[in-house]
Amino acid sequence: MKQDKQYWRSLAQIADTPEFREFLHREFPQGAAEMDNSWSRRSFLTLMGASMALAGLAGCRRPVEKVVPYVKQPEEVTVGVPQYYATTMPFGLSAYGLLVKSNEGRPTKIEGNSEHPSSRGATNIWAQSAILDLYDPDRSRLVLRDGVEANWNDFVTFWRERLIYFQANQGQGLALLSESFNSPTLARLASEFRKQFPKAIWATYEPISDENIYEGIRVATGRTLRPVYHVENAQVILALDSDFLQTESENVTAMRGFAEGRRVMSQSDPMNRLYVVESSYSVTGGMADHRLRLQSQLIGQFTLALAHELASHGLRLEFLDGGYAVPSWLDTKWVTAAAKDLLRNQGKSLLLAGRRQPPAVHALVAAVNAVLGNVGTTVTYHELKDAAVPSRAELTSLVQSLRSATIETLVMLGGDPVYNAPADLEFQSAMKKAKQIVHLASHINDTSKAVTWHVPQAHFLEIWGDVRSADGTASLIQPMIEPLFGGKSAIELLSHLTSGRDLRGYDIVRATWQPVFGPVAFESKWQRMLHDGLLGESAPPAVAHSIDDRSVRSAIQAGVPSDSPDAAGMEISFTVAHVWDGRFANNGWLQELPDSVTKLTWDNVAAMSDATAKALGVSSGELVRLTYRGATLEMPAWICPGHADNSISVPLGYGRENFGRVADNVGFNSYRLRFSEAADFAVGVQAARTGQMYELSSVQDHWSMEGRPIVREATYDEYKDKPDFKPEMIDHPPLVPPWNPHKYDTGYQWGMTIDLNACTGCNACTIACQSENNIPIVGKDQVSRGREMHWIRLDRYFAGSVEEPEMVHQPMACQHCENAPCENVCPVAATTHDKEGLNLMVYNRCIGTRYCSNNCPYKVRRFNFYNYTKDLPETQRMQQNPDVTVRFRGVMEKCTYCIQRIAGAKILAKRDGKEIADGEIVTACQQACPTQAIVFGNVNDPNSRVSQIKKANRNYGVLEEYFTSPRTTYLAKLRNPNPELGKTAAG
Repeated sequence: MKQDKQYWRSLAQIADTPEFREFLHREFPQGAAEMDNSWSRRSFLTLMGASMALAGLAGCRRPVEKVVPYVKQPEEVTVGVPQYYATTMPFGLSAYGLLVKSNEGRPTKIEGNSEHPSSRGATNIWAQSAILDLYDPDRSRLVLRDGVEANWNDFVTFWRERLIYFQANQGQGLALLSESFNSPTLARLASEFRKQFPKAIWATYEPISDENIYEGIRVATGRTLRPVYHVENAQVILALDSDFLQTESENVTAMRGFAEGRRVMSQSDPMNRLYVVESSYSVTGGMADHRLRLQSQLIGQFTLALAHELASHGLRLEFLDGGYAVPSWLDTKWVTAAAKDLLRNQGKSLLLAGRRQPPAVHALVAAVNAVLGNVGTTVTYHELKDAAVPSRAELTSLVQSLRSATIETLVMLGGDPVYNAPADLEFQSAMKKAKQIVHLASHINDTSKAVTWHVPQAHFLEIWGDVRSADGTASLIQPMIEPLFGGKSAIELLSHLTSGRDLRGYDIVRATWQPVFGPVAFESKWQRMLHDGLLGESAPPAVAHSIDDRSVRSAIQAGVPSDSPDAAGMEISFTVAHVWDGRFANNGWLQELPDSVTKLTWDNVAAMSDATAKALGVSSGELVRLTYRGATLEMPAWICPGHADNSISVPLGYGRENFGRVADNVGFNSYRLRFSEAADFAVGVQAARTGQMYELSSVQDHWSMEGRPIVREATYDEYKDKPDFKPEMIDHPPLVPPWNPHKYDTGYQWGMTIDLNACTGCNACTIACQSENNIPIVGKDQVSRGREMHWIRLDRYFAGSVEEPEMVHQPMACQHCENAPCENVCPVAATTHDKEGLNLMVYNRCIGTRYCSNNCPYKVRRFNFYNYTKDLPETQRMQQNPDVTVRFRGVMEKCTYCIQRIAGAKILAKRDGKEIADGEIVTACQQACPTQAIVFGNVNDPNSRVSQIKKANRNYGVLEEYFTSPRTTYLAKLRNPNPELGKTAAG
């Protein structure tokens, strides 16, 4: 069938404004070739921050090294050969199993641990970018007392006096505020703390957490349980304000499971169906077969209407009241179709509610899943063992105790509550009521500036620890390097607070596991757990539970509002961005990573629909004044297609001050509008235009399809009826080469496939490529000029109306064309082809003409306008991959299919006297991809996985009518719409 959809990137493209045409039709923005001398080297270095090796300039120390060669080389070290160690990344109540590449004692790259249930060999953007946080030059380096340099021994002396005092009064006047954790050792120490100080206060707070989910399940079941979703078993999925493919907990396994249901290799393969109800477009919404835009405050009413619709078709839902009237504003056709689909797939369906929805909605979802028979197949429930669950109520109670001056000493294990606590609590003024304040923190943040004792917190790659994953599997955290700045872990500080002894993290963690393993087999089991990164078969079985219908009914009556969309005024909804709650704001990789939907970098915005923007009289980039409960914040508006009307979405985590050279003054602090009783979304915010414009840096218009069918898609039914649709998706004469092309039919021939049906646009591949290939950040100004350096970009396209568009992502990197247009125009043969079909770049030859980029139809080459490598101190190489050349000014660069990994595999194969087996070479993007959408290998091997996929009838090459013969091909995207709702994903 012929491709009939019209794709567009932005509202400017639809309007075809002169500014859009000017940006589109020039290969490089005006003035891009000239150096801007007003941008001094000093300001450049300040901007680059953590992406450069300023850790050395800031006083970072390297591990102790001998200045002479090894007299006796350590048995476990071969110079030039990296080693891999298993560890785990704690992330709230989640834990991601990792394998960390280490080069002569310095970690350089993070991968997923294939044996770990929460990573399954993949990673997300936060795990990939954690390596950059390790080398952050702005991490805290000193113990401070009242802002003056001290040392750890000074703190030990101080606490010994405090410890005697609190032991005498059983902890009266002592309070501890921790971040959430799921750790056997921390749980043991917390138990000892409470036993030692029974009158002390312990509170747990996390600004972004699953607190609503746990509370809703407790309401429904009477127990605090953790849901584990088995998306791979679901044929029909309904996501209610749940971006489970990107920002919700356990998103790595959720993406893998979802992709398993979309991996269609022939017309006989089944395909799952996804319904999404949300206020702002998300990655999950982009993958939807049907999407309904709805204000966050109305999703509870939608869920209740769905439950009544299920009941009307015979499903016994005892918790429902009679006499329910469907709201007039609700799309009843959408509700009916979704309900019937769920009923047809009982036991194979799944409802998920996002963390922003109130507990009543989660209780309702848990009850509906149970009655549909989904428990045990698509969702299981597990005890929260060894966990500290966050609670805003505990934080509020702690603040009240502080204000009443009953707390003498406050200890905070991590976090930054002065910055991110609800605005109405006024945490800083309450905190000052305590006589002594101790804060363990990775940076001297807003909270650290106002404490008595600041203790540097070590990075998880520098410490010993343990954690439990979502299903309860226990895993270890082991250090990859000596603490660069002498930091302490939460385990070490908490142990010292309780016992007064200065113990090593290694001994503390081993003490937890000695009773578990027993004295006889301890060392062997400990070493096995250390090697694997986890304790096999340590996950407890799922727990059985029953639904308390009366409790669910009461929660619905009290917690599901019945207002109409416009009854209470404008809605503000707080969302999650790349910097999370602000803890990653000093990570240049994440700041420069374009948002998957808005494609914005280096900022957060007030996202709204086109209709809302017109009602307010604002345009994208214009500052709007948001007012809620007397708090005011000005931030730029951004018109987002598919956004719910009368609603504004605001990402958290920006607008930091004095946190780090990358984070400072980037974006706007939306925590100022966040209150205790409206921490997820609020109704009644006032928005007014200011008439002032703010410069934003978005990459959404940097490249264009130019009306060509680069993205190709069809419906699942169309594919089944006509599986050979691919050749007819573009009208052109028969493709007959005008010359006799070279035949690449001997030896290794490398190629790649990317399944658009599995790719969610999560950006993990982009960060993995940046980490692997030493790609620098360039800053907001350079991105706005079209100079972003990412070797693989995630193009985002919309199709359909501005109000109800579909969204699709397409990864785009060097296609490694067999007939590469870039090679013919290079005057110095810097870009050339090898016998294995790779398009190579010889950096030493490149003289920067940029002819190759001008001639590339895919626009995947990047040019170094500035010298990002001059005068870099040695410490920068601590993060950089030693197997990849560091480029300099005037050099063109691009994706190389990770040629360093190909070369490494060849060396090993030659040593062992064998051929490279399929799967032995895995590119960085492929290895990180949670959905396994990317496959790489030898296309000359008919049995390789990549060769088999290229034979699929969905396989196509982008712009192959130009005879470029790209080695990267794509599998066309399929959607699986419900025939009762039509063809569009927008419902």
